[in-house]
Amino acid sequence: MSEDERLTATPPGVALAPLDSIADGKARNFVIQMRKGRFHGFVLRIGNEVRGYVDRCPHMGLPLAQKLDDYLTPDGALIACSWHGALFAPSDGACLGGPCAGAALIPWPVTVEDGMIVTAV
Repeated sequence: MSEDERLTATPPGVALAPLDSIADGKARNFVIQMRKGRFHGFVLRIGNEVRGYVDRCPHMGLPLAQKLDDYLTPDGALIACSWHGALFAPSDGACLGGPCAGAALIPWPVTVEDGMIVTAV
C-alpha cells in the first residue's frame, strides 16, 4: 500500500487508550489495522478533551513525526511537521506556516467516554 492509499477514517467506537495515558498538552500516535489497510493518526490531549488528526502532512503526504509521538513544537503550542517545518493549529488543524499555506490536517473524530479515548462519528 502506498502512502497515497493510507486510510483516512476509522469506524466509531474503537477504544484507543485511557485518557491518562497521554499527558496534558502532549500527543500520541495510533495505528489501527483494518480490513482495507492501516490507519495512522494521532491524538492531542488538551485538559480533559482530545483532538485527533490523520497522521499525514498535506504538503507531501508524509507522517508528521519523524520520532514517535513527537507532533508538537518544543513549547507545545502548535502541531509541527518534522520534515518541512509546516505548523498547524491544534484547535482545527489549519496550516499556520510553512509549505502548506491554505491547507489543513484531516480531522480524526475522537472523544473521551468514561476516561477512555474512543473514535467518534
